[in-house]
Amino acid sequence: MPTTPAPTAAKTDTPPPRSVLRDTAFLRLWAGTTASGLATWALPFVLGLAVLHHDLGAAGLGLVLAARTAGFLVAVVVGGVLADRHSRRAVVLWSALAAAVAAPLLAAGLGRSLVLMTAAAALAGAGQGACRPAFQALTAETVAPESRQQANAAMTMAVRSATLTGPALTALLAAFLDVSTLLLGIGLLWLVAALVPGKGGAAVNLAAEPAPRAGFRAEFHEGIREARRHPWFLAGLAALVAVVALGYSATSVALPLISRDRYDTQWVLAAAMTAYTVGALGGALVIARWRPRSQGWTAFAGLAAYGVAPLSLMLPVHPVVVVAAYAVAGIGIELFNVPWFTATQREVAPEKLARVSSLDFLVSYGLAPVGLALIAPAIDAFGVTPVLAVCAAACFLVPAAAALVPTARHFARTAPTTTG
Repeated sequence: MPTTPAPTAAKTDTPPPRSVLRDTAFLRLWAGTTASGLATWALPFVLGLAVLHHDLGAAGLGLVLAARTAGFLVAVVVGGVLADRHSRRAVVLWSALAAAVAAPLLAAGLGRSLVLMTAAAALAGAGQGACRPAFQALTAETVAPESRQQANAAMTMAVRSATLTGPALTALLAAFLDVSTLLLGIGLLWLVAALVPGKGGAAVNLAAEPAPRAGFRAEFHEGIREARRHPWFLAGLAALVAVVALGYSATSVALPLISRDRYDTQWVLAAAMTAYTVGALGGALVIARWRPRSQGWTAFAGLAAYGVAPLSLMLPVHPVVVVAAYAVAGIGIELFNVPWFTATQREVAPEKLARVSSLDFLVSYGLAPVGLALIAPAIDAFGVTPVLAVCAAACFLVPAAAALVPTARHFARTAPTTTG
């Protein structure tokens, strides 16, 4: 092949990267991730159907879901370390198989043994938690750097589509199938997540390292140290916590109350949640191709846009305004999520990516229940409007402060170079 440099004009005429939708390895990973996301979403919905059918009590439902959350939070840390220590594909396989095994155990305990259901839910949560950071790291192994933003957008679009169409599909299936069969169907989805994804294309060969490995705690602390090397990551995590634990929790509690008390209809609740998901799909479509010059600032602006949701609930506005505010919040959340995941895959050391990703999931998922638990008593003590005002202010101000952190503008430790 010739070694002479190409003319300058040819450099600026490089073809766009190949679409990830034509990459078989990515499509297999996408199918597995989508199946795991659908199974994760479906479990609480199906267990809710069990309550309606009197196979499970309300207190039992709370216990089972709490056990699943506890299993997730423990396993997401363990899974992050294991996915950096061993093959990411193997971690996805075994964690998804664990969640698949939990499904028939849940079905066996339904209406018979709450203890068995609680243990099975903890196992399901552990499988879900362990596979999250492994999937994140496997995406970086499978997809070339220039295509990862498109890949992450495709992943989040699949999850949002499942959220949008899942309730109707599950309700339709429930007309013909009992709850136990639906639980077994969730197990089949986890089998798809376990067996369909292929190996990463550029895996970090950790098994070949001859030196003895550090202990589990030491390796987890290595992940924390790696996260601390990236100020933009810590700032983003703080902003994400504020929006999830305050903004999202407040709107989750207040929206049903306001839909009932102010508008005297449940239509506002259903329309707002649908608009949020549709907005998120639109945001993912936009960010799949848009490359803003200051992607960090753009992402933080998108995250701050969630503040319009609690703000709309504070004011006596027409219900259409509430629905529109939720659509804006959905758009903004994906303008943050997709660049956030892409930057983490790009900037974090590959051999520590799963551990850093596990910190992301641990903090965002772990503090959401805390926020939900505190918002309702706060509303009872201070009233819904002051609580929403504080939460809206946090959604606007914390991401704005995070955007001022060094390296936050580009989600990178060094500013990207531009070619003219």
